[in-house]
Formats: sequence, structure tokens, C-alpha cells
Amino acid sequence: MANVTIYTRALCGYCWRATRLLRKKGVAFEEKDTTGDAATRAWLAQVTGRTTVPQVFINGRAIGGSDDLAALDARGELDRLLAEPPQPNPTP
Repeated sequence: MANVTIYTRALCGYCWRATRLLRKKGVAFEEKDTTGDAATRAWLAQVTGRTTVPQVFINGRAIGGSDDLAALDARGELDRLLAEPPQPNPTP
């Protein structure tokens, strides 16, 4: 199964929604809380071009946030990505 990392922050409904979808699918993932972590948030903005959370990485690829994750699932593409052999995700 693919390597999944999700960057979140406290009290974020979109973060909750994304982690809920991953849990529902039985996906093991690493959750990194960026609450109060300006350095990690700056790194995310640099790597993804986005300043919002959640930000989901699957096998080193930034796939976007909650809506992007749900769209991949709706198109049936998420399962294909998750079935790939694990690769390292970038870290700050």
C-alpha cells in the first residue's frame, strides 16, 4: 500500500473530512499537525503552492486537499494511487 501523509491543523473541518475518508477506506497514514508550526506551513506553501490544509501526499506526490481527495475517490483513481508500492513522502 502507498505511503500517505496528511498535513492538518486543529479544529479544521476539511482536515477531519479528509482523515475520515482515509480511515473509511482503511488507509494507514501519517498525520502531521501544523497548528502553530509556521515553518512547516511555509514549507507546504513552497512545495504545493497552497497555503491551506489539509495537504495530502501519496507516494511523494502532492494530491491536494480534502476536495481533491474526495474527487479522486469519486473518479475511482484514489484506490489505484493507494495500491502503488510505497515511496517516501517529502518532509520539511
